[in-house]
Amino acid sequence: MAPRILLARHGQTEWSLLGKHTGRTDIPLLDEGRRGAKLLGERLHRAPWSGLEGVEVRTSPLARAVETCALAGFGERATEWDALMEWDYGAYEGLAPADIHAERADWFIWRDGVPDGETLAELGARADEVVEWARSADRDVLVFAHGHILRVLGARWLGLDPAFAARIKLDPTSLSVLGWAYGAPAMERWNDTAHLEG
Repeated sequence: MAPRILLARHGQTEWSLLGKHTGRTDIPLLDEGRRGAKLLGERLHRAPWSGLEGVEVRTSPLARAVETCALAGFGERATEWDALMEWDYGAYEGLAPADIHAERADWFIWRDGVPDGETLAELGARADEVVEWARSADRDVLVFAHGHILRVLGARWLGLDPAFAARIKLDPTSLSVLGWAYGAPAMERWNDTAHLEG
């Protein structure tokens, strides 16, 4: 069986709720984020996932991802990995798009990037590292990380330019699966938040 990547975005934080760019700042989960992480874990421990025995688990070392991983019941199995950290937004860390548009009206992160931070190409290279790792053995993997790195990971899994990530939204505490169709990389599931709906 060809290996797949299961993607779990971290739970809601104050900054994600406000739409602020949260790169390397260690923002804790809100109560809503903790609740969502537990619901995600309950889902992954029921059929058809059944606890994902034999699946290798890695998480971003940032607290919001580590806590989501732990609350979902995978903390003891997880290895922290810097490649899964969120985009380094540089001078735009902590700013919402509206704040940036006040200075640069036509700014678009997927085209224009961020000053004093990580380039989209550098973010894409980290995503490629994760794809290569995931495809390196005959087992599925589960990663806990952040919105923009996971969106770029989705684009690179499909062999598309990192900027394609602009077209694939990803909500907090969502579950996605990158797999295969007709022998080619495919999205099996994307931005699934059914576990949050009851």
